[in-house]
Amino acid sequence: MLTCYDASFATLCDAAGVEILLVGDSLGMVVQGHDSTLPVTMEDMEYHVRLVARGSEKALIVADLPFASYQVSPEQAYSNAARLMVAGAQMVKLEGGQVMADSVRFLVERGIPVCGHVGLTPQSVHQLGGYRVQRDTERLLAEARAVEQAGAAMLVLEAIPATLGRQVTEALSIPTIGIGAGKDCSGQVLVLHDMLDIYPGRKARFVKNFLAGASGVQDAIRRYVEAVKSGAFPAPEHTF
Repeated sequence: MLTCYDASFATLCDAAGVEILLVGDSLGMVVQGHDSTLPVTMEDMEYHVRLVARGSEKALIVADLPFASYQVSPEQAYSNAARLMVAGAQMVKLEGGQVMADSVRFLVERGIPVCGHVGLTPQSVHQLGGYRVQRDTERLLAEARAVEQAGAAMLVLEAIPATLGRQVTEALSIPTIGIGAGKDCSGQVLVLHDMLDIYPGRKARFVKNFLAGASGVQDAIRRYVEAVKSGAFPAPEHTF
């Protein structure tokens, strides 16, 4: 999985073998220049989903529900998830564990596939006290199980110790996608602008520059895909 925000990169990622394109609310930082994902709107997400859908032919397109678009009620979550599906998404992603279980179930029962997201949840960055590694094993396992039991088809694990990433993956029957969660997750995701080293902001420990030594952007993306599938990435220096 890689994040993607426009048609050109969607086409390149497709050709390089990326299996899942995440239209992430990370666009607020790497495209729009904000210092967090919080200002991203539904209109922003719909626009970028449409662009990615035009450029992608094979990859699964997953779209983030942005901050304040789903937390009020399951009905609110459905209304906004439906907008992203109409724009071209094939699955939506939302952050949170037990507190979001009812909304996950509501969406799935009405035909909208859901990807969960636990660990470091960027939309809750202020409540978490910043972008910190999440280490509460009991809480994270409970959150992951709650999301799975509610019907989620996939789960992103962000910024947790590698041993915990393995524990959660082994405890669930759905695929886990790690970002700073160790090599034992079912798959990996990075922000496109981070793995190409074109975002000027501070880089997280789990980021690797795949453009270094590559012949071009598509080659860099292909190298990322190969490294994930072979187990070469993430290496120990990219984990907690």
